[in-house]
Amino acid sequence: MTKYAFFEGEIVPIEEAKVSIMTHALNYGTGAFAGIRGYWNEEQEQLYVFRMLDHYRRFIQSGKYLLAQMDYTPEQLVEITVELLKLEGWRQDCYIRPLLYKADTAIGIRIHDLRDAVAIFTLPFGKYIQDEEGAKVCTSSWRRVDDTAIPARGKLTGSYINSALIKTEAMLNGFDEGIVLNQNGQVAEGSAENLFIVREGRLITTPVYSNILEGITRRTIMHLAQEEMNVEVEERPIDRSELYVADEAFFCGTGVQIVAIASVDHRPVGEGRIGPITRRIRDLYFRIVRGQEPKYRRWLTPVPKT
Repeated sequence: MTKYAFFEGEIVPIEEAKVSIMTHALNYGTGAFAGIRGYWNEEQEQLYVFRMLDHYRRFIQSGKYLLAQMDYTPEQLVEITVELLKLEGWRQDCYIRPLLYKADTAIGIRIHDLRDAVAIFTLPFGKYIQDEEGAKVCTSSWRRVDDTAIPARGKLTGSYINSALIKTEAMLNGFDEGIVLNQNGQVAEGSAENLFIVREGRLITTPVYSNILEGITRRTIMHLAQEEMNVEVEERPIDRSELYVADEAFFCGTGVQIVAIASVDHRPVGEGRIGPITRRIRDLYFRIVRGQEPKYRRWLTPVPKT
């Protein structure tokens, strides 16, 4: 159970980390967040946090959309998070949630002339989608928010109602997840995940201008495919119909990690189970995040043992 949070400039018991129902961010969705994972290495008895500095750099970038005045550098946020994790003492995989929010108790729709606050909490966290080797997926009737409306490349709290609509529609219709199209009718991503397909040995992903999150896991996979697996990576628009004839497909993201897609709209993808390229990427990724690949220790922040 979570015991502590960083709140109003200090680490406090989680019970003290509370905001008023009048808080601007609660009423209008004027906030931004990040999702960061920590991985427990049982043999080393060590918790590693994956690409934490990169996550905090994007966190601060998301704040720019909200005209946020941040009092912290990415490096300072890393230090705070390490102290928080040391206090919690997790000996299992965990999730870290930094939150930037407009903290004034004010009524009025705007993002300027409001106080910005940062909070961070952590919790144990396992799978986001239970069937990681064969998720059943549908294309959503909803469309991804457009950059001219709400920038999808930022993790803005209010915009995630779009993701919630997509996810709930998919699950209530008996699927594990939904794939959302952009305003041009081409594939964007999952409700809260980036997307890759495989065709004829090439790894293909939608470009950032397709209204997707500029994912850190996505960037990691592109690097690993090219540098470690000699797999060609192509960034280009993907049509919905191309999902039906892909050899493999998978979601990726901090929360979802890497999840193979077995079917889209009741049509099997490839052989209807995790494919060879997806499996190789997935296996390498999990070795890296658990500190089993020395070459990529630079991506990991070890949490000192108490």
